[in-house]
Amino acid sequence: MVRTRVAPSPTGDPHVGTAYMALFSYCFAKQHGGEFLLRIEDTDLARSTKASEQTILDSLKWLGLQWDEGPDVGGAKGAYRQSERLPIYKAHTQTLLDKGHAFHCFCTSERLDEMRKAQMAGGQTARYDGLCSQLSAEDVAAQKAAGTPFVVRMKVPASGVCTIQDRLRGAIEIDYAQIDMQVLQKADGFPTYHLAVVVDDHLMAITHIIRGEEWINSAPKHQLLYEYFGWPMPELIHMPLLRNPDKSKLSKRKNPTSIRFYKDMGYMPEAVLNYLGMLGWSLPSGEEKFSLDEMVAF
Repeated sequence: MVRTRVAPSPTGDPHVGTAYMALFSYCFAKQHGGEFLLRIEDTDLARSTKASEQTILDSLKWLGLQWDEGPDVGGAKGAYRQSERLPIYKAHTQTLLDKGHAFHCFCTSERLDEMRKAQMAGGQTARYDGLCSQLSAEDVAAQKAAGTPFVVRMKVPASGVCTIQDRLRGAIEIDYAQIDMQVLQKADGFPTYHLAVVVDDHLMAITHIIRGEEWINSAPKHQLLYEYFGWPMPELIHMPLLRNPDKSKLSKRKNPTSIRFYKDMGYMPEAVLNYLGMLGWSLPSGEEKFSLDEMVAF
C-alpha cells in the first residue's frame, strides 16, 4: 500500500510550504488508494510548543487535508510525536554503533570551528575530518568514564559517488567527498532530524517521500542509513521550492508564509489549495480551477 506523510516541526506558525508538501503527499496517496500520515517532529524541545502543534493540525484541517494516522487520531504505527519515540532512536543508534556504521565523537566545538575554518581557507568542503572514528573501544570507554561530552556520528565513505533515484529528476549523483559525517545523536541524547526521519519513515512503512528540493543534498546520508540498517528505501520525490517573485526561496522576510495568515485574511481554503496545486502540477486540459477531488483523480 502507498503510504505518504507530512512531518512538520511545531516551532511556529505552519508554513505554506508545509501545506504544499501535504497537498501533494495527500493526493499521491489517495490517487493510489493509499494512506496519508501526519507526524510531529518535536525533538527541538526549546522551540517546540503545543500551541504550534495545534495550529498545524487546525490549519491542515482547514485546508481539507485529513490524515489517516497522526497524533490526534492514533494509528497502528504510533506514537506520532517524535518526543514520544526517544527510546526507539536510542536503540537504533546503538545498532549503528554495534555494526560499526557510527562512532562516538568527543571533539569540542572549538576544535570543530578551527577545523572548518582551515578547510574553507583551503577551498575544501567543510566537513568532519573523521578524527574520532579512529578511536579504539578502550579510548571511547575511557572518555565516557571521564564524563567527556560526546555525540554519535555516522560513517561516510571517503570516496566514490552516491547515486540517488528521484521519481521526478531521475538519477542524481553526489560525491561522498561532499557529504558530512552527520551527527545522529546529540550530546543531550536526542536524535537529530537525519536519524529520526529515517527510523520513523521505515517503522511507519512510508513508501514515498515527497519533500522540497532543498533536501536533495541530504538524500545520500539518508540512503546510507537505510543501507546500514538493511532496509529498503522509500521512493523519493523532490518537489520544486515555493519562491518569491525574484526567484529566491519563499521566506517570511519578504512575504506572508503562514497558512493562518491566509485564513485570517479571508481566503477560501479551496483557493489556497488550488493555487498551491498549480505551483507543482496542472490538469491535462489546462484548466486552472479544480477541486481537491479533481486533483486526486488526475
